[in-house]
Amino acid sequence: MEKSKEPAEQLRIFAQYLRREERSRGTVEKYLRDASAFVRWLNGRPVTKEAVLLWRDDLLARGYAPVTVNSMLAALHALFCFAGWEECRVKYLKIQRRLFRDEARNLSRGEYARLIATAQKLGKERLALLLETMGATGIRVSEVKYITVEAAAAGQAEIALKGKLRTILIPAKLCRKLQRYARKQKNASGEIFLTRSGKSLSRKQIWSEMKGLCKYADVNPSKVFPHNLRHLFATVFYQIHRDIAGLADVLGHSSIETTRLYLAVSSTEQARRISQLRLIS
Repeated sequence: MEKSKEPAEQLRIFAQYLRREERSRGTVEKYLRDASAFVRWLNGRPVTKEAVLLWRDDLLARGYAPVTVNSMLAALHALFCFAGWEECRVKYLKIQRRLFRDEARNLSRGEYARLIATAQKLGKERLALLLETMGATGIRVSEVKYITVEAAAAGQAEIALKGKLRTILIPAKLCRKLQRYARKQKNASGEIFLTRSGKSLSRKQIWSEMKGLCKYADVNPSKVFPHNLRHLFATVFYQIHRDIAGLADVLGHSSIETTRLYLAVSSTEQARRISQLRLIS
């Protein structure tokens, strides 16, 4: 069934809606990127359920992972819900829950420390402190902007995202480092991690700077991305405290099942644990 508005025009209105709803910058960028990819693929054809099914199959044929396809469909479904095109929604691909974390993406504490030391050696003070801040608090990359001079002085940051409020506790030692850095940058208030022109660091810039460290720190680039610092925080927290409910609160998860995904171990680690049971004569 052909739609009353041109998809490209509906996409423009959808973008305005997302911003009014105060969705995170990362969410807005992802939804628009994925929905735009579908509109380009349509190439002027009408929006129909059959077209969405063909697009889903085409993504798979082009080598997209099922989890990625489902993520792109979620963005498209958000557009359909906004535009009143619910009849165009399609089923997500069925994916078996992964029992083990990909070892090639497991960032160890040693590698984390090496990244920080390398950044410091290269004179990248801001990047070294940013890595420590994300690693020591478990914040999302979209939450970096809430690490302010005021938050460092108070020892906590108040974060408002996705319609929820939560408090991030900042370790005292980190607070002192953040305050020293802010004074050095002559920054008396507001965000601590800024560009030379005084703007917020973008997700793309943080990602790029982290990747740039890999060859100097001798760390596999597949392990180095902002969200992996959050995974490292979750893993270390649980290893020490064995409190999954407390970890869910710290990470801002509304469901413990989400937190459980952060604690998946590699198949090698699981095999080691099983061998320690000593149930073989």
